[in-house]
Amino acid sequence: MAQSRAARLAPVVDMAEKAEKTAAQRLGYFQGQVRLAENKLADLDGFRLEYLERWVERGREGVSGQWLLGYQGFLAQLGTAIDQQRQSLAWHQNNLDKARDGWQQAYARVEGLRKLVQRYIDEARQLEDKREQKLLDELSQRLPRESPYR
Repeated sequence: MAQSRAARLAPVVDMAEKAEKTAAQRLGYFQGQVRLAENKLADLDGFRLEYLERWVERGREGVSGQWLLGYQGFLAQLGTAIDQQRQSLAWHQNNLDKARDGWQQAYARVEGLRKLVQRYIDEARQLEDKREQKLLDELSQRLPRESPYR
């Protein structure tokens, strides 16, 4: 009976395992998206630093007002791009957190079902062992007893 309970749970376990696999793939996807967003942000920060160093070098030589306005405009655009990339990174990190939570829940469900199935299997094995022991006991009682003093 317990064995059949374990067998009846097999499709449920399969579905839970598929859901966990899908959740793990989703988690991996969002981990990749976070890495890409972090790399883009690092590139933009590096580019801004490089541009600021150029400004210092160019400033030593002297610059025109028009060049300075263009430069400040470009730095403002670069700052906006960096802010947008930070927002993008935060969005991807939020998705990653949700995906991680979803995977953890799916994983816990699979593990819980596996433990339940194993418990059913163990119970079935114990019942079978008890039946065998009872049968052996009955058979041993039916056997003619030989006295060692004959």
